[in-house]
Amino acid sequence: MDLHPRSLLDSLVHKRHKARQALGILLLIAIVALSAPSIGWAYTAGAAIAAAGIAFRLWAAGHLSKDRELAQDGPYALVRHPLYTGNFLIITGFLLAGQVWWLVAVAVVFAILYYPPAIHREDTKLHRRFPEEWAPWRARTPALLPRLRPTRPLNVTSWSFRQSLHANGEPIIAALLLLGLTIMGLRLG
Repeated sequence: MDLHPRSLLDSLVHKRHKARQALGILLLIAIVALSAPSIGWAYTAGAAIAAAGIAFRLWAAGHLSKDRELAQDGPYALVRHPLYTGNFLIITGFLLAGQVWWLVAVAVVFAILYYPPAIHREDTKLHRRFPEEWAPWRARTPALLPRLRPTRPLNVTSWSFRQSLHANGEPIIAALLLLGLTIMGLRLG
């Protein structure tokens, strides 16, 4: 990997999809490391929002059969990109819980730079892989903000812990995120 500043900048701008996960993790680590929560209700609300995002990601990962079939049940009946929806909830919750207000600007820039291209790339890939199923699903299912009424039955029984572990290692990620929230909570002054 070339560490020249111009090369790094070029990679971040033109190959952002490769850096998105690492930068998101670094953002969460920075929030935890720099946190100094002093407003109890903000910590509690933030922890609840982050926990909802963690649960939403776990739910989504347990319904995901990457590249084998178009996931349309569970959270995918509410939103096309529930893992990203979960990410937004997690980051918002961590920012509120950690009360490192200047990192809000960093998070907004991160979201603007990385998520629209990622959503476009994934929608394009899904459209190519599942052309007949994808178009009607896209027409009735929003990208990020979940519908209040699902477009089809949620099929809660089809969730799989094994699948959530296999898809993204989601239970391990959830445990680490909960640890981060706990560390911030211990600093609550």
